[in-house]
Amino acid sequence: MPDRAHDLVVYGASGFVGELLAAYLADAAPPDLRIALGGRSRDRLTAVRSRLPAAAHDWPLVEADSTDPAAVTALAEGTRVLATTVGPYARYGLPVVEACARAGTHYADLTGEVLFHRDAIDRADAPARASGARIVHSCGYDSIPSDLSVYLLAERARADGAGGLTDVRLVATAKGGFSGGTVDSMRAQVEAVGLDRSLRRVVGDPFALSPDRAAEPATRQPADAAPPARDRDGRWTAPFVMASYNTRVVRRSNALQEWSYGRGLRYGEAMGTGRGVTGAATAIGMTAGLAGALGAMSFGPTRALLDRVLPAPGTGPDEAARERGWFRMSVEATTESGRRYRATAAGPGDPGYKATAVMLGESALALALDGDRLPARAGSLTPASGLGAVLVERLRAAGHTYEVAAA
Repeated sequence: MPDRAHDLVVYGASGFVGELLAAYLADAAPPDLRIALGGRSRDRLTAVRSRLPAAAHDWPLVEADSTDPAAVTALAEGTRVLATTVGPYARYGLPVVEACARAGTHYADLTGEVLFHRDAIDRADAPARASGARIVHSCGYDSIPSDLSVYLLAERARADGAGGLTDVRLVATAKGGFSGGTVDSMRAQVEAVGLDRSLRRVVGDPFALSPDRAAEPATRQPADAAPPARDRDGRWTAPFVMASYNTRVVRRSNALQEWSYGRGLRYGEAMGTGRGVTGAATAIGMTAGLAGALGAMSFGPTRALLDRVLPAPGTGPDEAARERGWFRMSVEATTESGRRYRATAAGPGDPGYKATAVMLGESALALALDGDRLPARAGSLTPASGLGAVLVERLRAAGHTYEVAAA
């Protein structure tokens, strides 16, 4: 890659999560890494820079509107790595990812949108493979803990000679608020499906993100929104709001690695709600609430009412609330030989904000600093297929937990 003005640009730095990402990088990045802040408004970027730690006070500013093709091209051509928090990605992200693919610029985002991810694959994968760009989607709470957990389970099973993975189930627990950006992305996808009913088939396809849909095995996959249920250990579970996205990312990772996890992989996710009567009541309430919210988003008048109570994009909890948050994923797996394993992914901080800033920050640093150690792949990638063990190592060093043990 020819020399560029910047090693890493944080695009969307004037947004809530973008500023958290910039603050994390100000503390975590080596001082000689040339980082810049990007966004639509120089005045807002200047204000953000003044609030960052002292190490960032001389970072240059890059003014670029995602709707301006020339500005987006210049943005991509001016940096080796671009990390973007500008969403909903279906509305603002395609010009950015396409520009990075053409320019050979490594890219990381926070998308949790099936339709955007599918469009980005179709438009950017071939140009990125030609240019050598690593385009890594979903580098936050959606979908790094899911993706890396299954990656580690498959690696452990392979090392033990236990065969491929068959039944794998993740149960998520967390303390933290809903990200306004996540809500806006959900709203945008619901609106898109409402305008074009054919998109319902894409969203509902368990292999929607596959690099080769015809080559996918006919293995039946778990439902994305299973009803409340009690596990063998007495825990109750409810549908996990991001299961319909995370599961597709994991299946794409499997296919991009020649189905190395196993062609018989069945992967599902749920949200843990606790034990006893309280756990059951919470599971029932969460199931009804999720169904109600999705239904309300599909209908104009109720969508307007919902907008009054759900967090707005570009907003988030205060620092104390972000610090009190945490996330934990417990992932149980069975292999072709019948052996069982359990993976744990966990970390401190509100998962949608503080923990996500760490995940995206370390993903961007891996792209900027660890190119020689990353998997030898270019194109439209996932965290597991594009960053793999290097990202696991970085996240562990940053205080997150990624463990696998025999069950």
